[in-house]
Formats: sequence, structure tokens, C-alpha cells
Amino acid sequence: MNRFLRLNNVAYDHTPASFEQWRQAKLPRIQFALDCALPPATTEPPRLHHAMRYAVLGAGKRLRPLLCHATGEIFSVAPDALDYPATAVELIHAASLVHDDLPALDNDDLRRGRATVHVQYDEALAILVGDALFAQAFNVLSQTPAEAECLARLVKELAGASGSMGLTGGEALDLAAVGGTLDVMQLQTLHQMKTGSLIRASVRMAAQCAGSSHPLIPELDHYAHAIGLALQIIDDIHDITLDSATLGKTAGKDARDGKATYVSVHGLPMSRQHATQLIEQAHDALQTLPGNTAPLHGLAAMIHRHLP
Repeated sequence: MNRFLRLNNVAYDHTPASFEQWRQAKLPRIQFALDCALPPATTEPPRLHHAMRYAVLGAGKRLRPLLCHATGEIFSVAPDALDYPATAVELIHAASLVHDDLPALDNDDLRRGRATVHVQYDEALAILVGDALFAQAFNVLSQTPAEAECLARLVKELAGASGSMGLTGGEALDLAAVGGTLDVMQLQTLHQMKTGSLIRASVRMAAQCAGSSHPLIPELDHYAHAIGLALQIIDDIHDITLDSATLGKTAGKDARDGKATYVSVHGLPMSRQHATQLIEQAHDALQTLPGNTAPLHGLAAMIHRHLP
């Protein structure tokens, strides 16, 4: 990509340095919003609230809220309005990780470099933490300063991305595939639901905050589709190329559990090539968009930089 993207005769700097400045400015805002969205650890029941905060406020890339804020830049949506959907989607993501790590699902004891919630506390509380975070996400989303019609669209978007046709359905497909084989299209469908649904919701909710039935949604969907799949492919590559300390979770677990991954289906070289092609498609999807697309370009490039 060129150093500057020129659209509508305006140049936008999207060098790594300028993007990193933008990201570092957004992360404290995102963290503060998450902190404010969670009940204090001293509030009854304190152990549940302590565990919710443990699950959410630790280390994390905050990709989904960053995507929400980055998309808002295109439409000049006020950051104060974006805080609500950005926080809600991250709470759903955190809830899904808590449940995903449970013994009945992935049975993992390491997440983001520390003990998973069911290990740090106990399995029963971890189930309740995931449930409470799902509910709190919609509590936060309902407070978005927007008209009733916009609020309804936001709730529908996040609910659809989280339910049986999105994240939860993807988890079900993932469980059903353990020990079996998937073809390329089945694997793509699984990950578009499990990983891609919240990625897509992150950009769509920001666009919806700008107004109803925005004509740019298809381009944003193309972008989200590409980076969502690229993110999953890179995660699959990390699982076999990085150690647990670097990865922050148990390395090599997908292969040991008999899970179908892009690497197991395509092999490592082709998986790397496909991830790079998807990132290129993400950049291309932004070319016709007006407004400041530099942060979205930067997020795509950031994902690509994690490709080993």
C-alpha cells in the first residue's frame, strides 16, 4: 500500500506510526468504558463481579471495539456514541471466551497469559460469568444515545451476531467437527460464524450509528469478511508455530483435540498465502469509501503483521 490513501482529493496518512498513535489514543478510552460498564467488585454478589472484571479487564487486543471506533471515523460518528456498541461487542467476545474455555468445550486452563476463569475461580462461577457478561452487553448497548429505531437495529445486529446463526452457532459447528473432517467451504462457514460474526457486527453497528440503511454497508461487510477469515487463519498458524508463553494460551491444542483448522486442511504455506490475500482484499474493499479509512487500513495491516 502507498503511504497515503487519496480519496476525494484528501490524503490520509496510514503509516504504521500514525496508526499506532491512533490505536494508543483509543485503547485507554476503550478500557475506561469497559471498566465503567462492569459493576464494582464490592457489589453483591462480589465474587461474581470480581470474576466478571477478571474476565474482561485483563490483557487483550481490543480488536472489536477498535474496529467499531475505526469505522466511526468514516462517518464522523461521535466517539461518545461509539463507546456503547464498542463496549457491548467486547463484553460478548469476553463472555464467549469464558464459555469456550470451559471443560465441556475446549477445556483450556490458559487465556491471555493467565489462568482461565474456571481455573481461577470454579466452573460453576465461570458459567455464570459468561451469562452475566452476555446480559450486561445488551444493558450497555441499550444506553446508546440514539433514536429508538437505531437502538432496535443495534440490538438486532448484536443479537444476530451472538446467537445460533452467529457466534454460538459457530461454536456448535466447531464442537460437532471434533475428530471429523471438513471441506474448505464448511470450514469457512464455521469461522465466519464463530469469529467473523462479531467482527462484522463491530463495523456494522458503527455504520448504523451514522444513520439507517447506509449504502456503504456492503463494502464494510467485504472488509469484515476478509479480516475475520484472515484473523482465524493466523490464529490457526499461531497454534502450531508459537509456544504457550508467546501465544498466551495452550499451544498445539487444536491438533491434539482433533479440530479442523486452515492449516490442517490447506497446509502451512498455503494458509500463509491465503491470509495475505485476504488482507489485500480487505484493503481493496476500502478503496471506494469516502471519509477517513486510515484506521481500518491500519487494523488490517496490524493483523497481517502478526502472520509468522
